[in-house]
Amino acid sequence: MKIQFRHNHITVFESALYRTTTTLIALDQAILIIDPNWLPVEIDYIVKYVTHNYKNHKQYLIFTHSDYDHIIGYCAFPGAEVIATIQLAENPYKEQIIDEIQSFDNTYYINRDYPIRYPDVNWVILHDGQTMHIGGCELIFYHAQGHCADALFVVIPNYGIWIAGDYLSNIEIPLIDDNLIAYTKTLEKAKNIFHQYPSVHILIPGHGDTATHRLEIKRRIHNDKKYLDLLQQPDSENREKEIKQHLKSYSDNPNLLAAHLENMKKITG
Repeated sequence: MKIQFRHNHITVFESALYRTTTTLIALDQAILIIDPNWLPVEIDYIVKYVTHNYKNHKQYLIFTHSDYDHIIGYCAFPGAEVIATIQLAENPYKEQIIDEIQSFDNTYYINRDYPIRYPDVNWVILHDGQTMHIGGCELIFYHAQGHCADALFVVIPNYGIWIAGDYLSNIEIPLIDDNLIAYTKTLEKAKNIFHQYPSVHILIPGHGDTATHRLEIKRRIHNDKKYLDLLQQPDSENREKEIKQHLKSYSDNPNLLAAHLENMKKITG
């Protein structure tokens, strides 16, 4: 499996599918495993990497949200304690999400050597600014609705890290699977987090490249905000031209236009 980024305590793996990331953060006698995914061979690589390098570390799984691609590796780490939002823990669509995993595996004739289950959450994040102290580090959590109703930001000021989940990607436009207003508020929250924690200089998105300096983090917040602002302008030929031009700031992938059209369907009902 590709290792996209490695620096001091951080290892970011990148799946061959959708450039989805799995992040490991080594703390003192503890290891954070964030959104382990996708394919069995990739998850097996991560399991072996953790076993080889952090055999005696206590394992914590953090799920940034409940999209099936992000929880798909849950049972590959049976001894880990799970951290997630209260909304993820109480998600009424758990069975549907498991069905999505099974459908994916059936489509591609995939067999896994671990069961498929929805995560049982040990440590529930109830409110913004909630903290946990693990391995000598403070973890600060923020709800991040808009893409998903159960999404989560994680900030680790000691290490200058921000785990963003499916937000602030350099290759993927905002995908509004939850709510446009909530997404706009989350970007405002992101701006506040950026200013509140000047030590943060590494931002890890759920898809795409790790940002390694503050100027790039600031650019991504601005880029996503501009896209949402364009969505909320009155419909016009000029607006559509501007949106199509703006999509190029993420990627030249033509599927971004299809994703944009899906956003439009959702926000117009």
